[in-house]
Amino acid sequence: MNKRTSVKAGLFGIGLQAYWDQFTGLKDRLTGYINAVAKNMESFDAEIINLGLIDTPEKAFEAGSTFKCADVDILFLYVSTYALSATVLPVVRKANVPVIVLNLSPEASIDYASFNKLKDRTAMTGEWLAHCSSCSVPEIANLFTRCKIPFYQVTGMLNHDPHVWSEVKDWIDAARVARIMYHNRLGIMGNYYSGMMDIYTDLTLQCATFGGHMEVIEVDELSGLRELVTAEEITAKLQEIEKTFEVQPDCSPSELNRAAQTAVALDKLVHKYQLGSLAYYHKGSGNAANENTVSSVIVGNSLLTGKNIPVAGEYEIKNAQAMKIMDSFGTGGSFTEYYAMDYNDDVVLMGHDGPCHPGVAEGRIKLKPLQVYHGKVGNGLSVEMSVCYGPVTLLSVVETGDGALKLLIAEGESVPGPILEIGNTNSRYRFPGGARSFVESWNKQGPAHHCAIGRGHIASKIKKLGEILKVATVQVC
Repeated sequence: MNKRTSVKAGLFGIGLQAYWDQFTGLKDRLTGYINAVAKNMESFDAEIINLGLIDTPEKAFEAGSTFKCADVDILFLYVSTYALSATVLPVVRKANVPVIVLNLSPEASIDYASFNKLKDRTAMTGEWLAHCSSCSVPEIANLFTRCKIPFYQVTGMLNHDPHVWSEVKDWIDAARVARIMYHNRLGIMGNYYSGMMDIYTDLTLQCATFGGHMEVIEVDELSGLRELVTAEEITAKLQEIEKTFEVQPDCSPSELNRAAQTAVALDKLVHKYQLGSLAYYHKGSGNAANENTVSSVIVGNSLLTGKNIPVAGEYEIKNAQAMKIMDSFGTGGSFTEYYAMDYNDDVVLMGHDGPCHPGVAEGRIKLKPLQVYHGKVGNGLSVEMSVCYGPVTLLSVVETGDGALKLLIAEGESVPGPILEIGNTNSRYRFPGGARSFVESWNKQGPAHHCAIGRGHIASKIKKLGEILKVATVQVC
């Protein structure tokens, strides 16, 4: 699978060749604007393929082929002055990637007084054209609409306009995540928890929407790998566990060794199949080796999740995708569900048993032994944490009733307060409009009962990812 996760962003400006001989210095000035755009974009950890001014249809055909050969992920069209739409269509059609129209004025406004004092009418026209970035945007919009080419706009100023560069960065980040998802290898190990009809999903639909590859894995293979783990590997993994978790005194050495052995086997499984995420569940009953394996995976799966290989329990493939999206945006992606309401504090209590995301924990994660896994076979070590306090975003990948997927988003806040200290992830979340409004709005969209939670408010980025993937996106708060 392709390992490149950096974004290649194509950038080109448009102009009209007839202007260059008429207006001295105009071409150089506009080229300077494009280079300023490229410099700003490079600060967003992207490789910028800048082809400069495209000012004839012939150059447009060449530019389209160049972008195609460069395998750009996203295209930025900087409208520097009036230009013919014929210099746009060949580029965009050939590149065949999402296109963002940058309608950026060089300054907040024209200096009318200085402009009107110019003695040379030709110089006045040249100065006007240097500020004429908005002029051909309607023409381009008409072209794209008639050609059924989706397009997106960023409107503002080239200089001193944080909104513009925030939007551009969001588009680049979204393109990066789309690329990661396209090349992701998702392991699916085991089977569904019988009867959870909301989490059943169409694997072909997942690949058609996000790309990637589904690697179907037997739990027996993990159990087999577990038997090959050496004492030295267990010792090294125990050191990693001690460093990552706050191991509680009642964690027995035998349970720690059991978890470490399984964690090493999980590492080997991930390496063998080059997995970027994993969804798993297996009853384990009737097979002692498999029961031993699946009842000791929580620690190892938490470690993997903290290493950008998110692991979703209960074979929740849709949520593994949501977790991978959140993690790829750099915000974490903790596996969770809401389970209770606190009407006194107007918060929703959310959490889940199984793996946690160490990258989003408030304080150190406690490692605790459980005598029973509720609804599951076996017992063993589990993790307890809250998601760090502050702004959060919830993401659910929802399978609709019409054979499609949609992205469901909510923004809220993780807040301090009492939690259930039962060896699971547990957090308190406050939402705009209150807890009652949130759950009704969320449920109305028909999500599964699991979702992914990440730090920060990133609805804007997820919406742009939805546009790139051509997936409907709904934000409830």
